[in-house]
Amino acid sequence: MSGHSKWATTKHKKAALDAKRGKLFAKLIKNIEVAARTGGPDPDANPTLFDAIFKAKKNSVPNDNIERARKRGGGLEAGGADWQTIMYEGYAPGGVAVLIECLTDNRNRAASEVRVALTRNGGSLADPGSVSYMFNRKGVVIVPKQNGLDEDTVLMAVLEAGAEEVNDMGDSFEVVSEAGDLVPVRRALQEAGIDYDSAESSWLPSMSVPLDEEGAKKVFRLIEALEDSDDVQNVYANFDVSDAVLERLGAE
Repeated sequence: MSGHSKWATTKHKKAALDAKRGKLFAKLIKNIEVAARTGGPDPDANPTLFDAIFKAKKNSVPNDNIERARKRGGGLEAGGADWQTIMYEGYAPGGVAVLIECLTDNRNRAASEVRVALTRNGGSLADPGSVSYMFNRKGVVIVPKQNGLDEDTVLMAVLEAGAEEVNDMGDSFEVVSEAGDLVPVRRALQEAGIDYDSAESSWLPSMSVPLDEEGAKKVFRLIEALEDSDDVQNVYANFDVSDAVLERLGAE
């Protein structure tokens, strides 16, 4: 799990700077719209919307775009799409299990794009339930390392709020909790004056598949192909890659 999380954290940082910035913005905007539609347009009364807006701001999405998405989703402005959440299950090369979370207004297009990305990159679709049992829904807060912040300080701030563990991810800490404890954990960090990059529900693997450099290349290529689809919001996978392999791949 640690290898996957470190890879995801590194990729997240690079995503804000690379040519796919527009795609990242679009996905963050969709999150806001859906959160507002599901729980109402007031972020103070809708923690999911609060977290979606916070993450969008952290990734430099313009405030005007955020506000329009909030209003569209909350029914305060016309133009909101009928977004549907669909979860596909599959396998990547090397027997790595993959969960593909889509947010789409066209189920047929989403299914086709997921299937094509998998088959062209050595993966395959799996039957519902054949992969998801290897993942648990968790709350995940990413806390950047800054101002001398250490793991013990973060742990002390969140322990009583329901945090299960704090993982050192290199440039940041990953705070893991039950999904239902995400908001109390996030609030505990805020009350302690600790800045964070994102707070959201995520699917974390309960078992992992170790990958060598060649295997990691294949899995990363597949995940990037999936994430290229506008309908794919998140991809979760149960691989583990060593720091040494990550460094070698990052240098390429």
